[in-house]
Amino acid sequence: MSAALPQVSGSFGEKPTLTFPDAAPSPELEVTVLERGDGEIVEAGDDIEVHYLGQSWGGRVFDNSYDRRSSISFGIGVGQVIAGWDEGLVGQQVGSRVLLSIPSHLGYGDRGVPQAGIKGGDTLVFVVDIVGTRR
Repeated sequence: MSAALPQVSGSFGEKPTLTFPDAAPSPELEVTVLERGDGEIVEAGDDIEVHYLGQSWGGRVFDNSYDRRSSISFGIGVGQVIAGWDEGLVGQQVGSRVLLSIPSHLGYGDRGVPQAGIKGGDTLVFVVDIVGTRR
């Protein structure tokens, strides 16, 4: 039985909106594929291209690529991003929309990112659209 997770509106490529349950977040990484793509499988060491929206659990959106109309690319599974992304996105398929609920120990921990409005201990929720991958 998985923990209660936010409801996500919108489909792949559209800026999502999250509606949070009246429940505490799971202390574990929760990964839910909202729409499964039919592209290549993302492997550790790939460069992955994504659109994303990040929001603190029950809080405000702290970052999203949809408003910038520009996806981002980075190495996945190699420590270039927070551990929750490395663990949650490796093994997914290109074209997928994935919901990640990332506890603080796999995010920004006790220090948070105050300039982004992320407090220490915050659970982070991301909706990630996997646009492409390069080996």
